Amino acid sequence: MNDIHIASAFDRDLEGIQAQIMKMGGLVEEAILNASASLRDRDEELSEQVRAADKAIDKLEEKINDEAARVIALRAPTAVDLRVILSVIKIAGNLERIGDYAKNMAKRNGILVNMTPVEGARSALHRMAREVEIMLRDALDAYVQRDVELAYEILQRDKDIDQMYNALFREFLTFMMEDPRYITPCMHLHFIAKNTERMGDHVTSIAEQVIYLVTGEMPDENRPKGDLTSRDAKLSSQQQ
Repeated sequence: MNDIHIASAFDRDLEGIQAQIMKMGGLVEEAILNASASLRDRDEELSEQVRAADKAIDKLEEKINDEAARVIALRAPTAVDLRVILSVIKIAGNLERIGDYAKNMAKRNGILVNMTPVEGARSALHRMAREVEIMLRDALDAYVQRDVELAYEILQRDKDIDQMYNALFREFLTFMMEDPRYITPCMHLHFIAKNTERMGDHVTSIAEQVIYLVTGEMPDENRPKGDLTSRDAKLSSQQQ
């Protein structure tokens, strides 16, 4: 009876932690959408809301980590259960970083509203962020459902985010070369695009944790990356 009681208490602990993960995920999804909308609409008030809301995301990560440490100390989980707890800690860390990138996007919007508009850039960045938000929602669904197939699909979809980033990077270079007035705004827009691309990387890390959680093994680390901008910059410097 005592073993059954301990097992049920452990299950309740895990359910509580995983519920906090889903709550945190919802806040991060909202941060991505609001940050990109504030950029698209030049909405400084919405940018401030995103920056303020990041504190709640940070507090949830701390709460999840504290609770996970408590469960490990009190329950001495077996290998499979320990894997669940370690995955939760890593997923919380990825969510916190995505929230930080959304906050950074909101910060730069406050600067960009007073600069020369770059045609089409805001809408393109909004679409890119929207794709990342959909990927995140699917990654969290994969986590809840322990859906390895969906998790692998998310790893493949990250290439689309990389391609969108590469296209924007080249666009910004073209704008800057054609008109010096675009140099400063395009630099800020590039940082936003790069941050959004990094959000996608953290979403794939969540998907990888789902695969690890279910199979006990991480996926192949040699998956190809689609960010070609470092290579392009090197080629450009060699041609000059």
